[in-house]
Amino acid sequence: DFILIGSKGNGEAQAIFNLYSDGAITNRDDWIYNASRSTLVDNVKSMIRYFDVERERYKSSGGDTDPARFVRGDETKIKWDDKLLGHIKRDRKLTFRDECLVPVVYRPFSKQWMYFDKTCIWSAYQMPRIFPAGSGSKNLAICTSGVGAKKDFFALMVDSIIDRGMNSAGKAFPLYAMEANDHEANEGDAPGLFAGGKVTVLDTITDAGARHFTSAYVGENIGKEDVFYYIYGLFHSQDYPERYADNLSKELPRIPRVRTAKDFWHFSKAGRTLADLHLNYETVERYPLTIDSKGKLTDADYRVEQMKFAKKKDPGTGKSVNDRSIVIYNNKITLSGIPEAAWNYVVNGKAALDWVMERQAVRVDKASGIVNDANDWAIETMGNPKYPLELFQRVVTVSLETQKIVNALPRLEIREDG
Repeated sequence: DFILIGSKGNGEAQAIFNLYSDGAITNRDDWIYNASRSTLVDNVKSMIRYFDVERERYKSSGGDTDPARFVRGDETKIKWDDKLLGHIKRDRKLTFRDECLVPVVYRPFSKQWMYFDKTCIWSAYQMPRIFPAGSGSKNLAICTSGVGAKKDFFALMVDSIIDRGMNSAGKAFPLYAMEANDHEANEGDAPGLFAGGKVTVLDTITDAGARHFTSAYVGENIGKEDVFYYIYGLFHSQDYPERYADNLSKELPRIPRVRTAKDFWHFSKAGRTLADLHLNYETVERYPLTIDSKGKLTDADYRVEQMKFAKKKDPGTGKSVNDRSIVIYNNKITLSGIPEAAWNYVVNGKAALDWVMERQAVRVDKASGIVNDANDWAIETMGNPKYPLELFQRVVTVSLETQKIVNALPRLEIREDG
């Protein structure tokens, strides 16, 4: 009976948001994402050159055969899919555009560079209307896990484009939508829909959606942003995913109205605080872990390949198990004194700290041979070789502070009229 969180105007019932979106799907992540902007440029340019060679070969052949049977499938040069094969069939040339290079949230608490050109990825969905490349407009979006996701329900606030894997094929509900002022910016497969164009910023929370809450708390000065943050706070209630687990497995979240205005404001203010914490995770105070090192450290000594846990003996079985209080950062640095509670903040099926350990690493794609080195983001983008280590410390803080806010939320008591 609760109001649906989102509707795209296809005859669905009244809803709060009139726009929502999946994250981007590339079908070729190793070519389209990288921690290094310069490496990404080289990879994309190389892929486009090879594409053009195959396009010309196909064109010279007469273009009568199925492109999938004609093109050479060398994954050290390109990764084909129906989108690129369709470009071959239509003799559509790809052009590298520098403005399509944007930072994105690839996984929770993990950013990378992306080549956000709709001609080179499978689908951008509505991401260009939410975070348009080149417009200079700022926006926020509440990301939730997907309907029927095997992982527990979660929500995470973002302020940039997301990959679909960031929230297990879930949805992003933005505070605003962007519409192009000039007709040309909407034509064709423009790289970011508004790249280089002017935009109009529109509310995505409908007037009817806002009235659904203002009518419940007469006399309260509730704006659309307050509703936005109320939803984010509500999604962090421990009661919400447990009580409505069956519904969340079948449809988009529905949003109840809490019994009192006092509770509404508690959830809304908590949502603002959580959003600030989750958006600014790279600048929050570092948790004071014990950092043990071998000798005096230079910048080069902060290079990370793959963090791992120290080991300890399980007192019950005598077997070797992970000691989550100690992380071996590299062969010169060990982090200890990690609170057990820090591992209890889970996003998209893993502790936030697990995401840091997984993504702050050097990864090599077997098919293409492409190297994705988290140290490149640290040095080239952040200008700080200590970034991976400090990020781990900061996400400890984020994890502990999130739980403090969540534990202070009121019990979820719902109005009789929903």
